[in-house]
Amino acid sequence: MLIVLAKLVASWLLGSISGSLVLGRWRGVDIRDHGSGNAGGTNALRVAGWKFALGVVVIDIGKGALAAWIGLDEVAAARIGVDAIALGAGCAFAAVIGHCWPVYFGFRGGKGAGTAVGGVLVLAPVFVLPMLTVWLAIVFATRFVGLATVLAALAFPLCVWLAGVAGWQPPPALLVFALAVAVLIVFTHRANLRRLWRGEEPRIGRSRA
Repeated sequence: MLIVLAKLVASWLLGSISGSLVLGRWRGVDIRDHGSGNAGGTNALRVAGWKFALGVVVIDIGKGALAAWIGLDEVAAARIGVDAIALGAGCAFAAVIGHCWPVYFGFRGGKGAGTAVGGVLVLAPVFVLPMLTVWLAIVFATRFVGLATVLAALAFPLCVWLAGVAGWQPPPALLVFALAVAVLIVFTHRANLRRLWRGEEPRIGRSRA
């Protein structure tokens, strides 16, 4: 039990390493003081350009993937009576929580999408392509990144459910993880959704100023 708890805590601490804030400190800028105030890849792109944003995305996806990998331990999972996918999903979600509320940065982080994608890449890479397709389609059609991210997150549990209908029967823990990610992404993007409703949401490629 202690090893499982240690993996979950380690994943949360790993998730708390915010790519934008770490890179921003090297450049002497806190992107939470600019643009939308969010410590995620989209705001990093608006504030500091694509090279900076690419580094942020690589770090954020990487830590989600590493957390899921840390959890894929069949021996540790068996000790608490679950399968490795369940423990991997728990660790991945702990990293997402850490990203959103990072212990190292005053619990003010990003919105969790990149870190969640990293977890999906390790736990169920087959679902990354349909989620990415939804995201790209919405971005190209509307240029609203927040809306695209929410719809891609909602597509995740739908894809898992459809896979079950088609006969693949994915582990139940994967569906729970997908639902948890979708709910969290909707919650962290609630301000984006309110701005969309009011017609005030900025489009990608256009400064908030």
